[in-house]
Amino acid sequence: MTARELDAAGILDPALRAAYTRCRALNAHHGKTYFLATRLLPVARRPAVHALYGFARWADDIVDDLGSDAGPAERGAALDALQVRLTTGLRTGGSDDPVVRALAHTAAVYGIDHRHFTDFMASMRSDLDVTDYPTYGDLRAYMHGSAAVIGLQMLPVLGTVVPRAEAAPHAAALGVAFQLTNFLRDVGEDLERGRVYLPGDLLAAHGVDRALLEWSHATGVHDPRIVAALRAAADLTRGVYREAAPGLAILDPVSRPCIRTAYVLYGGILDAIAEDGYRVVHRRSVVPRRRRVAVALDGLGRVAAARLRARTGRTGEQVPCATPSLTCVREDVV
Repeated sequence: MTARELDAAGILDPALRAAYTRCRALNAHHGKTYFLATRLLPVARRPAVHALYGFARWADDIVDDLGSDAGPAERGAALDALQVRLTTGLRTGGSDDPVVRALAHTAAVYGIDHRHFTDFMASMRSDLDVTDYPTYGDLRAYMHGSAAVIGLQMLPVLGTVVPRAEAAPHAAALGVAFQLTNFLRDVGEDLERGRVYLPGDLLAAHGVDRALLEWSHATGVHDPRIVAALRAAADLTRGVYREAAPGLAILDPVSRPCIRTAYVLYGGILDAIAEDGYRVVHRRSVVPRRRRVAVALDGLGRVAAARLRARTGRTGEQVPCATPSLTCVREDVV
């Protein structure tokens, strides 16, 4: 977290600054695509985004990376402990845990509904014992807590030009689209964790099941049935992106370049998967660096245009800074 971002957000307490800095590090390490897009947000809003994503990454680490020998019981106990710290932190506005402290502060400043965090933790807990999803409906129920609520948490930070309830379905859909993209990209890695996040009914429609995926992953053999299923999953994901797309235009203008950039970058992962012949069972498909740079430069151009409009046009709606007594109006965006 740069001092400039923290100063712009009105975060002056040294311990709180350190807490937000910890969240920024988690986001930078785990979420490179979205971290890049976050750089296009107004400086005063970036700490809140890092707090939200940093907490999500922290919980996800407990589920997936809590030591190579950690079993479900140990991971469950760690999640339970985090849940207690989260509940207390949201109630009191503080915590000895730096990640929870930053999250609780952001939730208080932006008035984020605590139910979103409860739903998120429920999905994290299900990862301890649920290893596949028989239908797309089952997967969507899981993704409500693991992805849709992330979009809903973000809305108060990003701001909208319409009532928030009108933007909420699109924000939730974008969170789901991003996660479906990750599921498709990470098929092989998830198999190694004993999980399949592609819906069973979609796989079965193309003659694919877990056993075939595991065989292909183990042998490196490319199977046309798997290619067909993965192509169908990509088509499904693109449909969710279309659900989310109308939401871009109803965000606060200074937030649009960030979310549009993330939208394009994540959509580019689907393109990379297709260009790689849907070999995600065997390797992760990567968007070429030159393409990422081009998208980022386009985003910077849109930021400059939004800043110019904000400075020469009417004053926009006020959004809260990280200190409740302060109010940021069209704050600087670079």
